[in-house]
Amino acid sequence: MKDLWAVLARRRDYRLLLSADLISLTGDWVLRTGLAFHVYTLTGSTLASGGLLLASFVPLVVLGSLAGVFVDRWDRRRTMIVVNLLHVLVLLPLLAVRDEGGLWLIYLVVVTQSCLQQFFAPAEQSLVPHLVEPGQLVTANALSSQTNDIARLAGAALGGVLAATGGLPLLALVDAATYALAVLLLLRVRHRAVAVVRQRTSGALRRVKDDWVDGIRICVRSRALRIVFAFGLVTGVGEGAMSTLFAPFVSVELGGDGTAYGLIVSAQAVGGIMGGLVAAAVGGRFAAAKLWGVGAVLFGLVDLALFCYPLFWDGLAPAFALMVIVGLPGAFVVAGSMTVVQRLTDDASRGRVLGALFATEGAAVLVGITASGLLGDVVGIIPVLVAQGVGFTVGGLVVLSRSKVLGRSTAGSTATVSAG
Repeated sequence: MKDLWAVLARRRDYRLLLSADLISLTGDWVLRTGLAFHVYTLTGSTLASGGLLLASFVPLVVLGSLAGVFVDRWDRRRTMIVVNLLHVLVLLPLLAVRDEGGLWLIYLVVVTQSCLQQFFAPAEQSLVPHLVEPGQLVTANALSSQTNDIARLAGAALGGVLAATGGLPLLALVDAATYALAVLLLLRVRHRAVAVVRQRTSGALRRVKDDWVDGIRICVRSRALRIVFAFGLVTGVGEGAMSTLFAPFVSVELGGDGTAYGLIVSAQAVGGIMGGLVAAAVGGRFAAAKLWGVGAVLFGLVDLALFCYPLFWDGLAPAFALMVIVGLPGAFVVAGSMTVVQRLTDDASRGRVLGALFATEGAAVLVGITASGLLGDVVGIIPVLVAQGVGFTVGGLVVLSRSKVLGRSTAGSTATVSAG
């Protein structure tokens, strides 16, 4: 708990960043949950609802890598503030949606918000190393991952209520208000970036292209980063399969209804909150690569137990328990892997590497969604989900076997921590 207290109590700028992230993420979950409910109410079409997922993923794959180029060129704090302000403006068209004829506006807003997020995410993760001491980075990343679980638990429940009571206008206003409040908190962050001098080439487009190619070259040439990307590809496909087949798994294999599914998913969020707290409290005492590897192995083993127990045991109770338990190793994976990436990259290229990594993981998730949708009916739900658990377990073993390589920091990557 000493490490946790040191970060929360003594790092003012990080505390402001964490609070802003929690507030805006809660608004995102409010809108995400409410939109799914509202679109299905308007259209009665599961295809229309599924289109929301596609609209949010395509910009990640197409824009993620390129966005990192600009993140490395811009002040990260200012980028986050501007992106949040644009989010407020982008949400306003939702106030005009009254019937199914406004469905195109909903999709346009979702696509635009996803485009903006491709600049926000790498900017945020690139800024974190500047706000804490190097030895506090695992704790800070564990706390950052925990905020998403807290936001999901609170925002998903609130989104359903607001969608039923106030409709789409209320959802848009609440989400916009969370972004505005996040901006106020980010404006109080004292850290300012040091200007980076870059050699100029002929033309803005040429400079962007050169930086983008340079970012890809960094990812390809680094042995450690190749391991990071391979892990992201394998586990991303598994996560896509999980998102597609988990509801059928609960229904067909466990015999649960919609209420049971919702409670099991909520149990995962509860486990993630508890796991994030544990990871934040003790994670700083372990090497980030080992924390990541052990977390991935345990995550895979718990998933395998979850997916296989219906073959031998009837009932929902083990599913609830295992979904809570998996939160702990899941938090270790997120905190450890992000810390490794932050330490492997220097500040001038961190945004490009993170952007490329997020895009790669997004593409892998789309592959997993497509493949599992086709294979689920052919080979069965459980065999496909078992492959997800195996992917995490094997990936974790590879990370552990390469922990020395992954534990090396790039020269000059240690950031200067702002006062307070």
